[in-house]
Amino acid sequence: MTTATTTATAAPVQDPAYRILGTISLSHFLNDMIQSLIFAMYPMIKGGFNLSFAQIGLITFTFQATASLLQPFVGMYTDRHPKPYSLVAGMTSTLIGLVLLANASSYAALLCAAALVGSGSSIFHPESSRVARMASGGKLGLAQSIFQVGGNAGTALGPLLTAWIVMPNGQKSVMWFSLAALMAICLLWQVGNWYAHQQRQGAFKAKLRQGGADKDLPRGKVVLAIGVLLTLVFSKYFYLASLTSYFTFYLIHKFGVSVEQAQVHLFIFLFAVALGTVIGGPIGDRIGRKRVIWVSILGVAPFTLMMPHVNLLWTTVLSFVIGFTLASAFSAIVVFAQELLPGRVGMVAGMFFGFSFGMGAVGAALLGRLADHSGIDFVYLVCSFLPLLGMLTIFLPDIRKHQPAKG
Repeated sequence: MTTATTTATAAPVQDPAYRILGTISLSHFLNDMIQSLIFAMYPMIKGGFNLSFAQIGLITFTFQATASLLQPFVGMYTDRHPKPYSLVAGMTSTLIGLVLLANASSYAALLCAAALVGSGSSIFHPESSRVARMASGGKLGLAQSIFQVGGNAGTALGPLLTAWIVMPNGQKSVMWFSLAALMAICLLWQVGNWYAHQQRQGAFKAKLRQGGADKDLPRGKVVLAIGVLLTLVFSKYFYLASLTSYFTFYLIHKFGVSVEQAQVHLFIFLFAVALGTVIGGPIGDRIGRKRVIWVSILGVAPFTLMMPHVNLLWTTVLSFVIGFTLASAFSAIVVFAQELLPGRVGMVAGMFFGFSFGMGAVGAALLGRLADHSGIDFVYLVCSFLPLLGMLTIFLPDIRKHQPAKG
C-alpha cells in the first residue's frame, strides 16, 4: 500500500486563549452533565414508566438522532455564516428539555424532552469545537482535549449526581439542574462576546485554517481517510453505547449490585473516559494522531474481549482501562479530519460529533432489542469484538508536518 505524505501549512505558535478554552470546557461540562442525567435515570424511568429495554433504547435513539442529524448542517451553515451567540440558543433548548424531563408524566413527554436536549447538543458541539480551534494558538490537539474533557467530566459526574439527588428525591428533583443550564447560558454569552470580537477583527478565518494539510493529498486519499475515520468512530461509539446505556443493568443482572452501586461503577468508567480525553490530544500533537488512533482503538481490543468473562473487581478494572484508552482517540480523530479538510472546521466537527451521537443512538436502539431477545450478557459478548475494526487505521495517510515557526 502506498502511503501519501503531506506537509502541513506552517503557522506561528501563539499562546492558546486558555480563559476561553477553560470557559468552553466548563460549559461543555455543564452541558454533558445535564445530558447524562437522561442515561443515569434509566433504572428509575424503566421502573416508573414500566418500559422495556427497547423503549429505553428508543429514548437514547431520540436524543442521539436529534443531536446527530442536525450537527453537520449546523456546522456547514456556520462555516459560511458564523453566529457567535448560537451557543446560547443551543443551551436554551437544553434548558427547556430539562424542565420537560423533570415534569414528564408520559413516555411521549420523555421522548420530547430527549429531542429538545439533543437539539441543543446539535448546536453546542460543532460551534464549541470551532471556538476551541480559534482559541488553540496552533496547539490543536491540546485545545480539542481541553474542550472535550469538560464534556466527559460532566458525563462522568451525571450518574453520581443522579444517585445522590435524583434517586432519593424523585423525578421532580431534576429541576435543580436547570440552575446548571442557566449558568452555562451566562458563560456562553461571554464566549459569544469573544467570538464576535474575533469576527470583527477578521482574523478568525486564518485561525480556523491553521494546521491544515497541503492540497497535494489526492482527493481519493482524503475520501478514503474520512471513511476510515468514520468507521473507527462507529466502532468506538457503538461499543460505548453498550456501556453508557446498559452497564448498570449488566452489573445488576450479573453481579447483583444495587442501583446506587451500579451508578458508582458507571462513574468509574466515565471518569476514565474523561481522564483519557486529556491525554489523546496533546500526545497527538507530539507523536502524530495516527499513532494515537492505532493505540486507542485496536489497543483496547484485548481488554474488551476479556471483560465479559471476569468477576466484578476485574470488570471494574477493565472498564476503567477501556474507557481511558478509547477516549484518547476522539480528539485525534477530529483534528486529523480537520487537517484533511482545512477551512471546514464546523462541517467536520458537526460530521464527527453528529456521527458519534448517531452511532450511539443506533447502537443503543439495536443493543436494547438484542438485550430483550438474547439477554444483556450476550450484548457485551458481541460488542467486545468491535475494537478489532481498529486494524483499518493502516489505511490512514501519514500527515507529516514541519515544525511551526516561533513567533
